[in-house]
Amino acid sequence: MNFFSELKRRNVYKVAVAYAVVGWLLVQVATQVFPFFEIPNWAVRLVVLAIIIGFPIALIIAWAFELTPEGIKQTENVEPANTRSGQVLAAGLASKNRTWIYITVIGAALSVALFFIGRHSAPNSGVSRTGVPEKSIAVLPFENQNRDPDIDYLCDGIPESIINSLSELPKLKVMSRNSVFHYKGKGTDAPTVGKELKVQTLLTGRVRQRGDGLTIGVELINAQDNSQMWGQQYNRKLSDLFALQEEIAKEVSQKLRLKLTGAEQEQLAKRPTENLKAFQYYMQGRAAAQRRTNADLLASVRFYEKALEEDSKYALAYAGLADAYANLGYYGSISPVEGRRKAEEAARQSLAIDENLAEAHAALGLVYIGFAPSNFSLGDKELRRAIELSPHLAVARYNLGISLIRQGRLDEAIAELRIARELDPLSSVIARAVVIPHYFKRDYKRAFELLRQANELGPALSATWEIGLFIRNGLLGEAFAEIEKAKEARKNDPLFIYSTGMAYAASGKQTEALQSIKELEAMSGASLSTAHWIAKINATLNDKEMAFSWLERGLATGALGVFYKDEPVWDPIRDDPRFAALVGKMVVPDTASRQ
Repeated sequence: MNFFSELKRRNVYKVAVAYAVVGWLLVQVATQVFPFFEIPNWAVRLVVLAIIIGFPIALIIAWAFELTPEGIKQTENVEPANTRSGQVLAAGLASKNRTWIYITVIGAALSVALFFIGRHSAPNSGVSRTGVPEKSIAVLPFENQNRDPDIDYLCDGIPESIINSLSELPKLKVMSRNSVFHYKGKGTDAPTVGKELKVQTLLTGRVRQRGDGLTIGVELINAQDNSQMWGQQYNRKLSDLFALQEEIAKEVSQKLRLKLTGAEQEQLAKRPTENLKAFQYYMQGRAAAQRRTNADLLASVRFYEKALEEDSKYALAYAGLADAYANLGYYGSISPVEGRRKAEEAARQSLAIDENLAEAHAALGLVYIGFAPSNFSLGDKELRRAIELSPHLAVARYNLGISLIRQGRLDEAIAELRIARELDPLSSVIARAVVIPHYFKRDYKRAFELLRQANELGPALSATWEIGLFIRNGLLGEAFAEIEKAKEARKNDPLFIYSTGMAYAASGKQTEALQSIKELEAMSGASLSTAHWIAKINATLNDKEMAFSWLERGLATGALGVFYKDEPVWDPIRDDPRFAALVGKMVVPDTASRQ
């Protein structure tokens, strides 16, 4: 009798088949049923491991022992005819074989049924039972253990670099810098952060510098139960900072079990600069730009320019410079035509260095859609390219939402801005933008509810359309209260002066409103950077001729920034044929037909 015949005689084959079927059935029960009862994942892994370990043990037992009418005996001590299996074989081998077939088929059917029931009844595999994407992360600002402001650029810069790298991975949801830096220095516990940002994991860290030595400790935390998934301490030279950032990003992707393509692995290894001084200036520019005041935006320009003096090939610094200039022109701090020109120059410089830099495409897109005359087809193309390169870049989604609003595609804008808000839930700028489509749909009540939520994240009256919503809701008293609160801090801010003038105009205080116009004229000088806002105050005063005069002068000199044709402030002049003609001139010919 050969070995295989002996395996058959001792029923090893049948035990193997039966064990495989039953084992597979148990695995399906564990993977499909355990989550329903919120049994932790380690229990599922334990079941699978036990089944794997038990398989060779079952085969050994089948080989060494036999089931007989007198009980279990060693196979060597039993004649084939005396075993229960042998007697059954002698009585009806065919019947026995059919029974095994039935058992196998039934077990397999149950396994398949459980598999498909679990597959089709379970929620999206990428989303946990709490509604949080399983592949999601927030990289929090690192703790400055030196308590030295001079190394803040490291504590902010390292996590921001990791955010930038991980944001390029489409399978991973990465929270934006704006939202995670809201928690800087607050010591908020992991479950609270996870709940507020709707992420599964957090990366935290600590930085200590001694001379040219750098000690960085990092922890990857499950935000749902506050358990540590991974931790590591690195002791490196400061000169190794960029290699260390790359190493941490790779480790995080591995711990989150992300399967990376070759291109994605290259992206994680990309270093925007090798110059530490340039990196420091860039981070200081980023910190200033995030505050978005007139003074801070101007300061960010100086920091970005210093970074470029240190490293002329620093594409991210050019992209930051482009964004800063665009926003300065956007808010009238410099003439819009100057802001547009300088922003476009910087964005194109950035793309010349790195054509796949999402931030540069987003900045160039803003240039096309943020100033009149606007080119929406080119702008949207750049913004969608930025989203393709970095799906979690909230600013690209935000800019695209603004473009859609300007084109009158309000429902599409709501959808795009909702995604931007999910990526950056604590950004007051994005939260405020979510209000605009509802406001322009004349749903004033809903719009104001959303505005109150946005004002919890940042100061009121931070957008040009915002004062109009106070007016439409009949809340001028509340508007003046907000103006009074911000009076000292923002007295030289043109946006604040404009909001004050609008409130006076709506309340019938013509003299005070005209005084605000004079202040805006003096601030803009020959550049006419506030022409757009002066036109709004005149429209609110029902002075059609002055409103059209300022709009025409602003458009002729390239001084108009973002113009919303659907904004209710234009209702007093909307029916005049000159308004439609002006709107047509604010868009380049190939996109004017879409308005």
